[in-house]
Amino acid sequence: MKGGTRKRGSTWSYYFDMGTIDGKRQKKEKGGFKTKKEAETALAKAINEYNNTGTVFEPSEITVSDYLDQWYDSYCKPNLKYNTQVGYLHVIEGHLKPRFGKYRLKAITSSILQEYANTLKVNGLAKSSISGILSVFGAAMDYAVEPLHYLPANPMRYIKYPKVEKKPRERIILTLAEWQRIIDRFPSGSRYYIPLMIGFYTGLRISETFALTWDDIDLEKRTLTVSKQIVKRNFGADVRKAVEKRGKKELKSSWYFTTPKTASSTRTVKFGDTLYQALKMEHTAQLKNEMKYGEYYTIHLLKKELDEKGNDMFRIIPVQKCLNSVLPRIHMICVAENGEYTSTDSFKYCSRIIHKELLLAFDYHSLRHTHATILIESGADIKDVQIRLGHSNIQTTLQTYVHDTEKMAERSVDIFEQAAGQKTS
Repeated sequence: MKGGTRKRGSTWSYYFDMGTIDGKRQKKEKGGFKTKKEAETALAKAINEYNNTGTVFEPSEITVSDYLDQWYDSYCKPNLKYNTQVGYLHVIEGHLKPRFGKYRLKAITSSILQEYANTLKVNGLAKSSISGILSVFGAAMDYAVEPLHYLPANPMRYIKYPKVEKKPRERIILTLAEWQRIIDRFPSGSRYYIPLMIGFYTGLRISETFALTWDDIDLEKRTLTVSKQIVKRNFGADVRKAVEKRGKKELKSSWYFTTPKTASSTRTVKFGDTLYQALKMEHTAQLKNEMKYGEYYTIHLLKKELDEKGNDMFRIIPVQKCLNSVLPRIHMICVAENGEYTSTDSFKYCSRIIHKELLLAFDYHSLRHTHATILIESGADIKDVQIRLGHSNIQTTLQTYVHDTEKMAERSVDIFEQAAGQKTS
């Protein structure tokens, strides 16, 4: 590759031939160097960079907008899970680019960022939202420092997060009377009965419940195995296009099996006779319904695909039974009478009915809170509750569920009275 240096006025420039592009000879030239040696050093670096990447790039020239795109493509896509990518993109496109997109990356200072952080508080954002926005920008800046060496230091390191009073997260805990009202409204035979029963009697997360197949259930041992979770994602488009086209009908989406939330989320959960009877009846009913609907019954096939990181993921494809396919069939637990999958989206109808008709505060996670609270109030071992819920750290279980309730306070008094009575007798 030909190149050289030359003096223009009082400064030096370098230039080199980039070859023929679109039928035209292209040349790269950059000036402003004080000495010939500086120009020669920059020339060697530019030629090496062009030979390796096909581009010539000066870190001082890149804008925040272009850098965030680069960071997303080179780091986020290969390393983060789909839903995390979606969350990061919403922060990038909705907050960071509108505010800083036109800045040069090297122009971002701690004082600019501190002013921005304070503005987020003034605008009324919650503590979690502020933290989420700033942490995404901080992670992006870390990558600019190392391994890219675009910045000498991360200006986010010196930011003081504004103090925002954190509102306690509402944890809905159902009484047994409220639970009975819910299950009376959606009894056996309703497409929502089984997911409600699983949530109440096992404490599974919503993404775990709706990922269960009959292969995960051992009716003889009365256990269910959590080895995957369900996630809705778009196919035929990357995450960026999915975010840009969100809500448009032409964007196709499907349900996928992905790995559990954490390593400890993979677990086997025991259940009792009530859920055993419900699952046994449901399994029989589904076999009868398949015979009833025949070739028009909806079945589900599993197609292996690759995610952005090159890891295996599995798309769930609903088809009518009359269609032949070489893809393996799976037997989803949460289905309607005709076999149609009851998804987390479908379950929103159930939640609306509970809110508007039964006038109860409710979300699927309230079943998990209720399950854990009943266990702890009744004296269950906290370590067993942690394993049952799939918490990676026992501190999560303690901080989330071990709080003062009237029943727990009364039990503590009873325990002390019994212990003191035994020692004095």
